[in-house]
Amino acid sequence: MAQDFIGLASDCEYWLQKLSALDQASTLETQKDTCQHLPQFQEFLRQMYEALKQMDSNIIMERFPTIGQLLAKSCSNPFILAYDESQKFLIWCLCCLINKEPQNSGDSKLNSWVRGLLSHILSAFRLDIKEIGLFTQGLGYEPADYYPALLKNMVLSLVSKLRESHLNGFNTRRRMAPEQVVSLSQVCVPVVTLPDFQPLVEALLTYHGHEPQEFLCPEFFEAVNEAFLLKKISLPTPTVVSLWLRHLPSLEKAMLHLFAKLISSERNCLRRTECFIKDSLLPQAACHPAIFRVVDEMFRYALLETDGAPEILAATQMFTRCFVEALKKENKQLKFALKTYFPLLSPALVTALLQHPQESPQGCCLQLLQHISQLLQEAVEDQACRSREDPFENWFLFIHFGDWADMAAEQLLRSEAETPATALLWLLAFYYRPLDSCQQRAQTMVEAEAVLSRLHLLTLSRSASLSAAELQAATGEPVCGQLIRHLLLNFLLWAPGGHTVAREAITLMARTDAITQEIIGFLDQTLYRWDNLCTEAPRPAKLARELLQELRAQV
Repeated sequence: MAQDFIGLASDCEYWLQKLSALDQASTLETQKDTCQHLPQFQEFLRQMYEALKQMDSNIIMERFPTIGQLLAKSCSNPFILAYDESQKFLIWCLCCLINKEPQNSGDSKLNSWVRGLLSHILSAFRLDIKEIGLFTQGLGYEPADYYPALLKNMVLSLVSKLRESHLNGFNTRRRMAPEQVVSLSQVCVPVVTLPDFQPLVEALLTYHGHEPQEFLCPEFFEAVNEAFLLKKISLPTPTVVSLWLRHLPSLEKAMLHLFAKLISSERNCLRRTECFIKDSLLPQAACHPAIFRVVDEMFRYALLETDGAPEILAATQMFTRCFVEALKKENKQLKFALKTYFPLLSPALVTALLQHPQESPQGCCLQLLQHISQLLQEAVEDQACRSREDPFENWFLFIHFGDWADMAAEQLLRSEAETPATALLWLLAFYYRPLDSCQQRAQTMVEAEAVLSRLHLLTLSRSASLSAAELQAATGEPVCGQLIRHLLLNFLLWAPGGHTVAREAITLMARTDAITQEIIGFLDQTLYRWDNLCTEAPRPAKLARELLQELRAQV
């Protein structure tokens, strides 16, 4: 604790020198410097208050002899008083200096001085000057009504001026000079969270000048983005899109903020993931192709860095669902061609994947799966093709629409048709092992097909007395364990004999925490898809929900 006090005393000296230097020169540069340091100074005030509230005023003055000077300079700085919660922390710090039981004239003078500073803070923006009071009365205003109205009119005037300037185009005489707009954006940095200034903030974000480069100060974008991410302000979606288009670091920070929330939340809970993603406004903003490409690239890097972690796969697929939903709402008639979102890949493949299985005509799901499989095989394996495409790029596109892989696994267990079996097996082999060679993938398909045959035989011959040990023997020790577990879990949900041994079979499968989490993720994904995209199979859904609850209770 003593070390903390030493650090705070050092910080106190640093900020006192900083504020003293800023007081000596009131220029655009010093204003900009003040605005840049406001978040750090507010955090310092918060830490200072946490320390001061544990001491009486005499000890405070001993340990922080310059605290009075620092707080006094802070009270005279309008940027500090206007910024976020700084005024609150400043008031709390001053209250800690008050001696509740003054013992001498020195204590009384200190109390009087502190109360004077508190009075100054509380009236700083009211301007209770006698002449102004008489003037407002003459206009028929009460002072309490006049100043908010004055602020509101000033903001509306600036907003109107920005709009006129934007519309006037080449009429330079009626346009705001770039220097004015830059200065205005700098002045707004400390007040972006105040409701009265929101119209001005929005007007600045949607204002585009006629200069070739961005002219609003980066600190303004950063302050608005930070306030938006922390839910201190609410902005319309077009304004947020404008912010992220104009300032790439803000978009990247929004994505990192989303990743942080997803990582810290409960694993394998798609409902919560969906809420976080929709609440971020990123899917809606991604309807603009430039934003989509940046967001998609960050998902790509996340997958590569985590070696395809299931949580990142699930988040990528959920983001795609939310994005497609927003795209359908926004683009009744597509503003942008699909190739602008996936410019390096086959338009036919993108179109096929975008058509959700539940939206396809009745009975056409198998044909669509076969068509998707054929397009992907041509892209990554067709030897006759002169320039085969990168398997990873096609896999990255395919995993966006993971419902197709789930549908393929279900169809293999539920359908007796043999014609599309090879196509469906290829899809699953590619989904789980995209970088395999053609020979390796063929071997995976042979193993999966053998497992399917054994499962079908068990169902036909001994469904009434099926055991978990027989299921485990039927699956063997495959090259691709994830694919076989995917098939086996579908078998347990769909086959009548699988229901009776589902719990025991899952217990045998869940040998490690990683596999347990994989099974939980599968069940959560399956239930989400059934709840949102189809109305069939109430019995499998009931069983899946019970299994999911039991597994979550265990971990």
